[in-house]
Formats: sequence, structure tokens, C-alpha cells
Amino acid sequence: MKVITLSKLRFSSGDTDSGPGPIIVPEPVPGATDRRTWIIRLAEWRIFGRSPAGVYLRLNYRLWHNLPEYFISSAPMRWYGRFLHTLVRTQSVRGQLFHTFFLRNRPALELIRRLVEQKPHGALLRVAVLGCSTGAEAYSIAWKIRSARPDLRLALHAIDISAEAVEIAKSGIYSSAVCEFVGTNFLDRMTSVEIDELFDKDRDVVTVKSWIRNGVNWHVGDVARPEILETFGPQDIVLANNFLCHMDAPQAEKCLHLIAGLVSPYGYLFVSGIDLDIRTKVACDLRWLPVQELLEEIHEGDPRMRLNWPWNYSALEPLNKRRRDWRFRYASAFQLVPGAEPRSGFL
Repeated sequence: MKVITLSKLRFSSGDTDSGPGPIIVPEPVPGATDRRTWIIRLAEWRIFGRSPAGVYLRLNYRLWHNLPEYFISSAPMRWYGRFLHTLVRTQSVRGQLFHTFFLRNRPALELIRRLVEQKPHGALLRVAVLGCSTGAEAYSIAWKIRSARPDLRLALHAIDISAEAVEIAKSGIYSSAVCEFVGTNFLDRMTSVEIDELFDKDRDVVTVKSWIRNGVNWHVGDVARPEILETFGPQDIVLANNFLCHMDAPQAEKCLHLIAGLVSPYGYLFVSGIDLDIRTKVACDLRWLPVQELLEEIHEGDPRMRLNWPWNYSALEPLNKRRRDWRFRYASAFQLVPGAEPRSGFL
């Protein structure tokens, strides 16, 4: 894998843009599929109807939480943590959740702002938010874009499989009842100034301001079905965050391949909250170009995703710069450039 520095990141060959955009060109990670296969076989073993893997994980859980932090952060323990996390994912029962926050990943929002700054004055900007839940992510993006570039004609589409969640999102009204529905305090990460900028307040109820809410298009549907390509059409920016981790590996990989078809040439795909091996495999297969700008900040940008690693299947692997492929593995934003070719070597 070879690092190259582009003079400019761009939406298309004809757009005006500005700012540096270092990216790397991917190469496949050899052996990743083989490693996953034997771990899955190990996890499927049963002795008298019980899983030795489950016993093994429970024992390791107790030991892990009695180890000092400096030891857990060592290179051998990082490797062992990845093994444990893979085993945890094979043992876990998965299901979609509605947990969400406004301004959940600030560095990702900042990267979006930098990207849209490249668009010509008055241009059409097409954005799709997949797995939008109750709307916090979609409204956060709309606020960021419209604050930075009010001249753009923003066409933002958001979709979720839950009709109840989409109804809440469409209303733009958030109360304590919504907190109970999603299982989190959706304003938890916002300052009082930001709350005043995004919402009109009426006692314990907040409503997204009309200049942010108007023009956002809400849909109920399954992003794993091919019909989404016809519903949305090509998009400049697609966000597929924090729902693919709740699918089993084959379904998540198939869904991510499908989602890539939504991104227009030279467009951008943000994808986090997913098994990193799956994201790496699909990105290599489809020759995506990982955006290096704010890579580390975005990876660390949602503290909740780091909690309880490696013991929760949806938890995020800590960034490890000792890995040869770290600039690719830990990227959450990708540019989809037609005809991009992988290069040999790395650094």
C-alpha cells in the first residue's frame, strides 16, 4: 500500500475545490478471511451442549479487568484483544438499537464541512443518511452544512427501517419520552450555545429550528434492499454509520457493497460502527480511497464506541499505529474514484 498526496480532494473532475487531501491507495489484507474462518469454527464447538468459547470469554473477562492499563495497551495485548473481540462477535446475539446523539462525532462533521466548502456557489449538494434512527445525525449534518454554506441547495434524504423512529425524526420534536425510546439523552454531548442554535425550547421539549428541518426528506425502508438505489439515486455524500455492526458478517458485507452503489463518482462515503475487517475487505475489493484528513480524530470522535472493547460486539477497536495498514484500516471516510488502482508497498 503506498501513500500518495493529492493536491486537492474533489467531488468531480469539474468541481472547484480547495484544500489538501492526502489519501492512500489500498491493497488487500492477506489472510484476514482465513483467520476469521478458524475463529468461527472454534466458536461453534459444543461440549455437552455448551460452548467452550463462552467459558473461555467469561474467564478472560475477569482477568482482563484486573490488568493494569499500561499492560492492556501493549502490542501483544492489543493483538490478543482483537482475537477476543472476534470471538465475542461470533458469540453475540445482534439486534438494531436506536441509541443516538446530536453532534455525535464532531471531527466527522468538521470533515463534511471541509468537503462542502469545495462546492461552487449555489450548487446542488446531495446527501443521504442511512439508518437515521430518530434523526439526530441527519439534523446535525443539515445544521453543519447550512451553517457553513447557506447558499448550497441541500437535498438531504434520511432513511430508517423503523417507522416509529422516522416519525419522531420527521416531527423534529424531542422530549423525555424520546429519550426513553432511544435509551440515551440525545442532548448529552451538546453545549448550551449549540442547543440554542439548533432548537426552539419549550420547557422540557425542544424542536429543531425550521431552517434546519425544512427540506429534509424522510423515508421508511430497508437499506439492505436494492430498491434504495432507485429511491435515492446517486449522492455526493453518503453516511452509513452505527448500524452495520448489528448485522451478521455476510449480511453487513453484502449491504455495504450495495450502499457503495449510492455514491456518485468522486463522491464520499462515511462508514463507521462496523466490523473493521469487513470494512477493510469491501474497501479493498471496491478500491475505495481512504481520506486521511482527520482520520485519527474521527476514529476517536465517538467515545461511546470505545466503551467495553473487546467485550461488546459493537465496540470500536483502539487505533493502533503499529499496524502496517493503520492508515487504511482506521479510516472512516472514503472517496469513490472510478478506476482507482491499488498500489504495491506501504509507506
